[in-house]
Amino acid sequence: MALFLSTTINKLDKKGRVSVPSGFRSALSEQEFQGVVLFRSHAHDCLEGVGWDVMEDLSSRLDEYDFLSSEQDDLATALFGEAVQLPFDGEGRIILPQAFIDYAALEDQVAFVGMGRKFQIWSPDGYEQRRIAARGRVRAEGLTIPKKGGVS
Repeated sequence: MALFLSTTINKLDKKGRVSVPSGFRSALSEQEFQGVVLFRSHAHDCLEGVGWDVMEDLSSRLDEYDFLSSEQDDLATALFGEAVQLPFDGEGRIILPQAFIDYAALEDQVAFVGMGRKFQIWSPDGYEQRRIAARGRVRAEGLTIPKKGGVS
């Protein structure tokens, strides 16, 4: 399982190419698909990124719904229907689709933000606002990570 850590700011060129941080590429090196899968965040103005293993896991979890149910259909449409597979080029770059660049308001730089099993791609200014809000919420609400099995 890939594990994404840290935050890295990289240049986005006019063709939509951006270098994926080397630590992220390393985490994905054992994956069946040599690249990333991206989709629009449902919670923020950013992109969500995962490895192929997470997409397979999400697909199997959708099997918990009846195959022809509206819940399964809506979730599959929102996630799989809008996801794109982006292979690494020889220099470890991906090419972001223009619709994704527009959605996340990306310009000449992007922030890759490691979040464990997933990562996010933000405009640096957008991420800074998000980081401040998240830290504030963690502190104000005393949020902690639950123990496995939900027992505290």
